[in-house]
Amino acid sequence: MGFNQLTPVVKNLLVINIIFYIGSAPLMKIFGMPWQSLALSYHPQGFQPFQLVTHIFMHANNMHLFFNLFAIFMFGPVLEVTWGAKRFLAYYFFTAFGATLLHTAITYMTYGDFAQMPGLLGASGAVFGLLLGYGVYYPNNVIQLLIPPIPIKAKYFVMIYAGLELYLGIGNFNTGIAHFAHLGGALFGLVMIWYWRSGRRY
Repeated sequence: MGFNQLTPVVKNLLVINIIFYIGSAPLMKIFGMPWQSLALSYHPQGFQPFQLVTHIFMHANNMHLFFNLFAIFMFGPVLEVTWGAKRFLAYYFFTAFGATLLHTAITYMTYGDFAQMPGLLGASGAVFGLLLGYGVYYPNNVIQLLIPPIPIKAKYFVMIYAGLELYLGIGNFNTGIAHFAHLGGALFGLVMIWYWRSGRRY
């Protein structure tokens, strides 16, 4: 199966992300609202249960949206075919929620106060889960990177990217990126794959 052949769940995820972005972008522009102030984003200090789902489909800008959707488009279809639609969707949300959990835990330990914690939005946690899954199931497949434009095996790409995220997260470089959310997506993806491979059923 080619990467350009969309599978049903991946197609729906792409459409939902685009709908959320189109719907929220005008609000931010018209009212001068940063994404952190939107109720659909995840706010530990003003938490609402629906934010656990809605924040996954929110994006801060065009580039944020493009790179996340491009990754879902590239790695999602082959994993959906490998696992089946039900298992793929469960994995996607499990890694997204895991990303939120680790982000919340680490930032709480950093700030010690929910009122000081930054908000969270985007599909990046689930995207890192997909990258991890692809690297585990297809470690020797070659990925053609966009930046820099070089080929690299999936297993090395995942290890290098995870190491970079850990370095940036520990270094607290204030990049505005939730590095530990990314790592949480990969970590929870690893846990779920281990669970499946251990022979258990859910």
